[in-house]
Amino acid sequence: MAHEHPKDLHPATIAAHAAGATDTQTAGVVPAVHMSTTFARDADYALLNPENVYLRSHNENVRVAERLLSRLEGAQETLLFPSGMAAVAAVFRTVPNGAHVVVQSQIYWGTTAWIRDFCARRGIALHEVEASDPDALAAVCADHRPALVWIETPSNPWLRITDIAAAAAMAHGVGAKLVVDSTAATPVLSQPLALGADIVMHSATKGINGHSDVLAGSLATRAPDAPIWQMIRDDRNMAGAVLGPMEAWLLTRGMRTLPLRMREMSRNAMTLAEQLSDHPKVETVLYPGLASHPGHAIAARQMAGGFGGLMSFVVKGGGPAALRAVGRLQLFGRATSLGGVESLVEHRHTIEPHTGIPEGLLRLSVGIEDAGDLIDDLEQALGQ
Repeated sequence: MAHEHPKDLHPATIAAHAAGATDTQTAGVVPAVHMSTTFARDADYALLNPENVYLRSHNENVRVAERLLSRLEGAQETLLFPSGMAAVAAVFRTVPNGAHVVVQSQIYWGTTAWIRDFCARRGIALHEVEASDPDALAAVCADHRPALVWIETPSNPWLRITDIAAAAAMAHGVGAKLVVDSTAATPVLSQPLALGADIVMHSATKGINGHSDVLAGSLATRAPDAPIWQMIRDDRNMAGAVLGPMEAWLLTRGMRTLPLRMREMSRNAMTLAEQLSDHPKVETVLYPGLASHPGHAIAARQMAGGFGGLMSFVVKGGGPAALRAVGRLQLFGRATSLGGVESLVEHRHTIEPHTGIPEGLLRLSVGIEDAGDLIDDLEQALGQ
């Protein structure tokens, strides 16, 4: 159960207190883990707790995590899923056969690949567009009047920035719903719902959890009575795309330090981006915190408290030079994913060889280590 807190608390306080969640049975300051899959009834077969029937739809650990995420997101309701991709799928399953959808190009490859396949199977017309170009987005919306517009900002791994408020106006102008993948920003740095988005999606596996040990996804809205949200909620429960109680408990634990972690990750990433911008072995740095980034002004307007821990840079000399640097790194783990407390490096062309990713591009997920140690590691790996 949750005890009431003032409504005007800052995110760091809301997170640290898990939005007021405690263990009321033992007076523990940490929420308990509730593992039961089913719930008892009395002799007349009435539920002993009318809120709990079966784990697929009813679990207190999931409710605690959803309430906390809703407070941080500025949402009326949040739904958790067993992965980010399960959350993506839940949204697209609301689109009727034969409809049109607009999806930002060159976003996370897993999202793009699944959407392409799903739309082909369902007879949905898919239009991919560089959404950070407002004229291009406006034109495709006007031409096709889609049911759904999907954007990702900052985008992975290109770090492109899309104006959320402008995209919402374009989508709503043609009767579409705007969904924003805000994984790289987390609700601490960006509030897409406040900027007009209908639904915000996260791979909660990443920065929201922050410890590389939970697979989860989330959707949040300010309009829980909207038909699209009702469809998502019903489908999640009936199809069983639910998060387990232990994962939800771990997710809550991770979120209690979310503002602190994002502040440190953003600060470290900014330091590294500035350092790499002047490095003789680096061709270009992609990070919206840099004034030279084409989306910097928009990012500064719609992100608060930092620009996140995700960044990319292109090594001079292409693939061989980039892979040589990756092999020399000692503090950056060579692994996929992002948003954890430990810094990771990924040679994205190895993962996406046919998507136009430059062979020299390295994607960094910057953690909470000492920035000087990370800079020293990059310096020795890149060489002079």
